[in-house]
Amino acid sequence: MVELWSPKPGVVGSSPTTRAKYRCSMAKFKLQSYVRESYDELVHKVSWPTWSELQNSAIVVSIASLIIALVVYLMDFSFQNLMQLFYNNF
Repeated sequence: MVELWSPKPGVVGSSPTTRAKYRCSMAKFKLQSYVRESYDELVHKVSWPTWSELQNSAIVVSIASLIIALVVYLMDFSFQNLMQLFYNNF
């Protein structure tokens, strides 16, 4: 039997606590389901890299970061010298 909620007091099933309890239990069920499904996906469905793949990726990221840092440094140094030259002339 389904209990319908009515905003009118005195009508059967109008208790907001019944709805709140139902929402709370559904939220708890949804949270448990989410955690269970997330764990299952991480353990059984995700393909984790091997140690050598992880090391190779870390080396590639480190080299790319150093190259980008060098390019930013050269741009900063160039603009600094250009601005000094410009401001020294005026």
